[in-house]
Amino acid sequence: MRRFSDNFVWGVATASYQIEGAWQEDGRGPSVWDMCCQKPGFVKEGDSGEIACDHYHHMEEDVRLMRELGIRAYRFSISWSRVLPEGVGSVNEAGLAFYDRLVDELRKNGIEPYVTLFHWDFPYALYQKGGWLNPESPDWFAEYTRVIVDRLSDRVNYFITINEPQCFVALGHDTGIHAPGLKLSRRDILTAGHHVLLAHGRAVRVIREHAVLPPQIGFAPVGNPGIPASGQERDLEAARRATFEGDVAGIYWSTAWWADPIFLGSYPKPKDSDMDEVLREFLLSVTEEEMVLIHQPLDFFGVNIYQGRTVEYADTSAGYRCVKQNVGCDLTAIKWPVTPKALYYGPKFFYERYKKPILITENGLSSMDWVSLDGKVHDPGRIDFLSRYLAEYHRAYEDGVELMGYFQWSLMDNFEWAEGYRERFGLVYIDYTTQERTPKDSAFWYKQVIERNGLE
Repeated sequence: MRRFSDNFVWGVATASYQIEGAWQEDGRGPSVWDMCCQKPGFVKEGDSGEIACDHYHHMEEDVRLMRELGIRAYRFSISWSRVLPEGVGSVNEAGLAFYDRLVDELRKNGIEPYVTLFHWDFPYALYQKGGWLNPESPDWFAEYTRVIVDRLSDRVNYFITINEPQCFVALGHDTGIHAPGLKLSRRDILTAGHHVLLAHGRAVRVIREHAVLPPQIGFAPVGNPGIPASGQERDLEAARRATFEGDVAGIYWSTAWWADPIFLGSYPKPKDSDMDEVLREFLLSVTEEEMVLIHQPLDFFGVNIYQGRTVEYADTSAGYRCVKQNVGCDLTAIKWPVTPKALYYGPKFFYERYKKPILITENGLSSMDWVSLDGKVHDPGRIDFLSRYLAEYHRAYEDGVELMGYFQWSLMDNFEWAEGYRERFGLVYIDYTTQERTPKDSAFWYKQVIERNGLE
């Protein structure tokens, strides 16, 4: 039996735009995802989050379902524009009241709330003012954070500031395949990312200064760890370097680019091949005062890990190279590789570098799920996938990595951003026509894992 520590947290995660729907109800303002979903061809099949899982109207039912499945903690995000339709200024009481009720329902059902302040649905009104390029954006985020803290911190201990900056900065401002759909210059992308980190720092200060309950605060970047091709020490070091230095996609995808300023107080020194004049000028422009603001004390290292890359030592300036995947390698429905060891090496490397308890804030897979003739949803592939990943996560625990918990992505099938509704990541199947919820076999399996606090 692979048991985790007695205080280990078992939960599920969602994001506001992916599940809530009710996009024009009760005073909610539009977000950049509402804007982009209206662009022809931006989302597959022309899908949008206008209705999604209609969680806004099914919230009590969804919380009750979590209780029945034995869920101990729920990580959800708040729609900034539902609370502040213009991004700043007047508070929309009806929108804020929804999250008030949600927290109350969670508490009533014995489920610990974990609030994520930002999961990509940036207010459209602030986008019109320059979005993350505007130097006032950290102040906007601080104002929004203060509204949430003042309303919810008497019942919420756990806060996560920013989710996956790699995605909404790089995919949203570099390749343009996510909202707000921009293709900016390298200088502008670096500026936007820096403002995101300053916003994080401002938010942490607001939470520390104004929270009613003693807060536990974290951050949730993407983790795409390197996995050593062999047990040799030089391959292990190559995997460690690959974990923090990123890949051919560029510096924006480097975990260290986002996490080092927050946890270590400085941007990492890029490789010479990355150090063009724009990057050099950017690093010289960062002030000591800004780094102090970004480098606020945090309580845990949250990280979303779905996959990793096998790497080996190479006699190059990088010190490593990626090993080509085997022909016919195992893939999920969304065509991501199945690499369970990512949940061993990721936590191991992040804990070594940042010295904070590790919280897996997302892990899961998209699978080919449907309601069978017997009225049930049989997803043995998900059970096998999660079993393999959790076994590796437990191996990290056995090797001395301090693990705080695990949040499965996701509670329910939902709007998968530019992929629309083609991908099903949930423990609960959603019929988007009827909004009927059907727990999959994996949901009942996960309930047993939680009850045992580990794997058979």
